[in-house]
Amino acid sequence: MMHGSSADSLTRLTDQVVGAVDGGADGAEIGTGLFAASGVLVDEPSLRRALTDPSTEAAGRTGLAEAVFGKHVSDAAASIVAQAAGLRWVSSSDLGRALEQLGVIAIVRAADREGAGDRVEAELFGFGRTVTEHHDLRSALSDPARSVADKQALVHSLLDGKAHPGTVMLVEQAAGGRHLTLTNAIDTFVELAAGSRDRVVATVRVAQPLGADEEKRLAAALSAQYDRTVHINTVVDPSVLGGIHVTVGDEVVDGTVSSRLAEAGRRLAG
Repeated sequence: MMHGSSADSLTRLTDQVVGAVDGGADGAEIGTGLFAASGVLVDEPSLRRALTDPSTEAAGRTGLAEAVFGKHVSDAAASIVAQAAGLRWVSSSDLGRALEQLGVIAIVRAADREGAGDRVEAELFGFGRTVTEHHDLRSALSDPARSVADKQALVHSLLDGKAHPGTVMLVEQAAGGRHLTLTNAIDTFVELAAGSRDRVVATVRVAQPLGADEEKRLAAALSAQYDRTVHINTVVDPSVLGGIHVTVGDEVVDGTVSSRLAEAGRRLAG
């Protein structure tokens, strides 16, 4: 989460990206360009510092960004990078992080424009669960001996033709190793995807899959509580025994049998 001037700059740029994509700009092209620029800034700290140096006039920083990126990404992406360089950032690393987040938003908004926003969110979450549950895949995608290109090729081979193109691009970016783990990156992207569509993500753990009516009622209840549309991601976890465990951001509602048994045990022990 960004703070201060970085948060203000990110909000300003987010509005611009959303407006551009909703207005018909190629969100996938913008997203891939922003991902590329973000990667360069992560790898080149001297450039990152030059583009965020508050002692340099905004016009100078903007001109430098245009000179570096103008011929390597789309005009729309280059324009956003240049404008980002002209804004204020609390730390130089915030600029690269912001460009990645803006890339995610551009790709998700493009998918949403064609009616595939829910699909992309669900596929992102589903792939994250697959990685968590399959040791061999998790090891392959976290192996430091494998190149980023190799990991991205593996993701492409698994998802191409089976998932939405936007999902493939986002998971390939997540496999780039810019985050602590691939699943951490995917969780972050899921939150960004929901936020860009003015939604809240609720992760629901249950012992048995919810029926369609049950999920609909739960989504309606949570949407009323948070005054925003709630997207539910369901995790079937036999350890909950019964009941339901809901996580929305930092808030947890634990109504599972296992938690009640654990609480009873603590009381008896006390």
